[in-house]
Amino acid sequence: MKYTRIPHTSIRVSKICLGTMTFGRQNSEEEAYEQMDYALDQGINFFDTAELYPIPAKKELYAVTEEFIGNWFKKTGNRDRVVLATKIAGRAEFSKHIRTTGFNKESLIKAVEGSLKRLQTDYIDLFQLHWPERNTNYFGQRGFNAHTLDVWEDNIHQVLETFRDLIQEGKIRHVGLSNETPWGTMRFLEESKVHQSLPRMLTIQNPYSLLNRLFEVGLSEVSIREGIGLLAYSPLGFGVLSGKYLDEVQPRKGRITLFPNYKRYSGPIAVEATRKYSELARAHGLSLAQMSLAFVNTRPFLTSNIIGATTMEQLKENIESMDIELSDEVLDGIEEIHNAIPNPAP
Repeated sequence: MKYTRIPHTSIRVSKICLGTMTFGRQNSEEEAYEQMDYALDQGINFFDTAELYPIPAKKELYAVTEEFIGNWFKKTGNRDRVVLATKIAGRAEFSKHIRTTGFNKESLIKAVEGSLKRLQTDYIDLFQLHWPERNTNYFGQRGFNAHTLDVWEDNIHQVLETFRDLIQEGKIRHVGLSNETPWGTMRFLEESKVHQSLPRMLTIQNPYSLLNRLFEVGLSEVSIREGIGLLAYSPLGFGVLSGKYLDEVQPRKGRITLFPNYKRYSGPIAVEATRKYSELARAHGLSLAQMSLAFVNTRPFLTSNIIGATTMEQLKENIESMDIELSDEVLDGIEEIHNAIPNPAP
């Protein structure tokens, strides 16, 4: 396994991070334990979760994923071997069963304390805002809609103040963003520059894959120049970049088959691009999944690549991508396809 560091810290994390959003929905507790055991054995020391998980979010399954991880920590005693990241849910129709109060002080404190209890730990290494409270473009929305009514009032100073207090209490160690834009990222960073007692956002967990390289448009420069590391999620686009949805018969247990509303990465143009990437991988003796993950691993702004799997076979293939070096010919082929069909799945 290869390792990086969370920017501005001495925390060493594996370049592959174990994503857990299927634990409790597509994966049983026993299967979750097997994945965590195997990942740790393979040198993965970075796990990412969220109070929203498993997804699709459901009131009856609220935060079950965190409970599974907490039970595993208790059973194995492995808490000190894992760098643990979790997230507070923002405002949305699909998360109103959690709360509707956004990121006010009380909400942040309750979210942290709830996660600590479920995860059976007394600290969280990286606590993230899952998506912005304000009207902006995320979760597949390509552009910013300035005409949408937005009642958000800038509370970024107050959010960072609450995080500072939680860090001083030892409940969380560091903070990060998720599904954020260049404006939002810089707004947080500038606030902590002006008010140096406030904690700095260290990471940004955004989508990044062969089908969605929009991070490169504005955020990659922010990442490099400001030192805020990308935690890339959906590097296989909900499994689309495994190639399994290219067949006429859809996989019975595939995420998109089970949850057809998750079509962010499976529109006709994305399918066309996926087919071309599949042909490129095959021509060079690679699996599409491993080529896709290996590409993400090459990015200079990457801190860790968040993989997810529902079977052990998938998990093993995903982890093995860390050992794959893509040739210049493959990288040139990827750029050729990207230039012809750029970012078909925002």
